[in-house]
Amino acid sequence: MLDTSDVERLDAEAVNRAATRQPLYAPRKKIFPKRASGSFRNFKWLVMLITLGIYYLTPWIRWDRGPHAPDQAVLVDIANRRFYFFFAEIWPQEFFIVAGLLVMAGIGLFLVTSTVGRAWCGYTCPQTVWVDLFLVVERWIEGDRNARMKLDAGPWTGSKIVKRVAKHGIWVLIAVATGGAWIFYFADAPTLAMDFLTGQAATVAYITVAVLTATTYTFGGLMREQVCIYMCPWPRIQAAMLDENSLTVTYNDWRGEPRTRGVKKAAAEGRAIGDCVDCNACVAVCPMGIDIRDGQQLECITCALCIDACDAIMDKTGKERGLIAYATLADYNHNMALATGGGAAAIDPARVRGSDGRLLPDARGLDLRRLIRPRTFAYLAIWGLVGVALLFALATRDLLEISVQHDRNPQFVLLSDGSIRNGYTVKILNKVAEPRAVTLSLEGLEGATMLLGGFDMPESREVFVMLEPDRLRNLRVFVRMPPELVTAGTSAFTFRVAERQGAEAASYSAIFHAPESNR
Repeated sequence: MLDTSDVERLDAEAVNRAATRQPLYAPRKKIFPKRASGSFRNFKWLVMLITLGIYYLTPWIRWDRGPHAPDQAVLVDIANRRFYFFFAEIWPQEFFIVAGLLVMAGIGLFLVTSTVGRAWCGYTCPQTVWVDLFLVVERWIEGDRNARMKLDAGPWTGSKIVKRVAKHGIWVLIAVATGGAWIFYFADAPTLAMDFLTGQAATVAYITVAVLTATTYTFGGLMREQVCIYMCPWPRIQAAMLDENSLTVTYNDWRGEPRTRGVKKAAAEGRAIGDCVDCNACVAVCPMGIDIRDGQQLECITCALCIDACDAIMDKTGKERGLIAYATLADYNHNMALATGGGAAAIDPARVRGSDGRLLPDARGLDLRRLIRPRTFAYLAIWGLVGVALLFALATRDLLEISVQHDRNPQFVLLSDGSIRNGYTVKILNKVAEPRAVTLSLEGLEGATMLLGGFDMPESREVFVMLEPDRLRNLRVFVRMPPELVTAGTSAFTFRVAERQGAEAASYSAIFHAPESNR
């Protein structure tokens, strides 16, 4: 039984919990990332230029496939159900190749994540690339971090209105260009561009551009880090991909703690001094607005801009770089054990430095050889096997195909002279962008002849057919068996199609139906 004092205590605890409870939905706090400079920032610039260049320019690359095929290097031709990618032409029945490429992309993402963490998120994810591009525009118009924060907090003046209109106007233009580039992958780019500008393009083209414009502007300009935190599932999946030997952006608190701003004063007082001067430079440049010194966080996209910012501070203070660096959990734990004396309560950075102040050899640094382990070999082997299988499938695929469908009703017809006739729909696929002359013939079913519906030609066991470039041709074929050669029941035979001026050939097994009794 609870007495009055217990009830009052529980009520007080409930009130305190309610007062400190965080809201389920918190309003977004604007982030004003400062421009960083350094090797990782330069690498991000390079990746941004390459990825945006590929996206915007690829539809305009030409690839000569002859007079009977489109000359756009990359084209998703929905009307004709084709996918052109430079030298390869993928038909609907070959979609397994596209599925294989998606499998390779997934395994490649697993491989990258297991070795270097969320490098995809930090460098090549479309959300990251377009946010970087939008930030370039924002800094160009409104200034760097402090200027943007001051402008955002200040009153609405004429100058502020002009800057905001200019910024959002350029963002919209980038978003329109993004949507416009996407539709060029589905039709001839120069032709569609002219039709789009003159109002003659299909309605779906304008709808697609409008939708992609809205999403690009919203995700890249307005939501930014919220897309990565709340909408993208990968931060939650990546935990299964990481292990103690995966590289991640890490604050080495075994070096940095205790943080000290007044270094001279702390030294005079005899206090332990870490390398971190608590300047918050790593926080200022983070596009996600987090403090990497708080440890690994779901929001971190491992863009490594905090490494550039921290290395610059280390250079100014005369300390070694690497306070924030790419490191593995195994190396971090090893160095932490050194700094704590194998289990001491407090970190002492002096334990990992020699008398000259430099890091001891026992303090592990980055060693790329430790990334090579059975897990990465397994991912790489699977990725390579899928790639080899796809290349083999492309190299050995048939460029001439035949399929046959027997008439269901009736399965056979008894002619006036007693012979039996079966009807078939024969489909011959020419996967070459040139006209081809082929012969269609019967193999087996001795004594039978065939006749093409709609053609004025005598019955024979072999007929000549012209195929249009890159097209499927349907033929109505009637196979007749003389009465003296009819076999009761079913008989197997083969339709064979062969190129007349080449070695390409294909065949299809079929069945000839006759009555159970040939009376």
